Amino acid sequence: MKLRLLMLGKTRRPQMRAILDDYAKRIGRSCPVEITEVRDGNAALKKLDADRATTVVLLDAAGKHYDSGALAKWLGELRDRGTREIIFLCGDADGFPDDLRQRAHQNLSLSTMTFSHELARVMLAEQLYRAFAILSGSPYPK
Repeated sequence: MKLRLLMLGKTRRPQMRAILDDYAKRIGRSCPVEITEVRDGNAALKKLDADRATTVVLLDAAGKHYDSGALAKWLGELRDRGTREIIFLCGDADGFPDDLRQRAHQNLSLSTMTFSHELARVMLAEQLYRAFAILSGSPYPK
């Protein structure tokens, strides 16, 4: 299974980018991961239209809530069913256009609180790393 983090807008703060890259490197030990930043929703749609078979998960405050264990279980089930690729869509400060929302298979919420889009990206990456650590039995998720 491959993970892609498709992000609207740039991660401008170098500290956030460094943390994001560190978690991507850690995730890469468990499965391939790719981070792609695009200018806007139209560019994101073009990326998604290139592969219609991909599972698309949109980060949204109104989305489904998982604790870390449930997220790990969900990812493990997708992996075990042979899901080839999951794309996590991370919005920018303006959110998502409706046509991009309609393309998503599932909405996922990181929290009921609101975070900056740069911080949400880091939080997603950390939770994905934590999920794979749980699945592998690593001591990290204590």
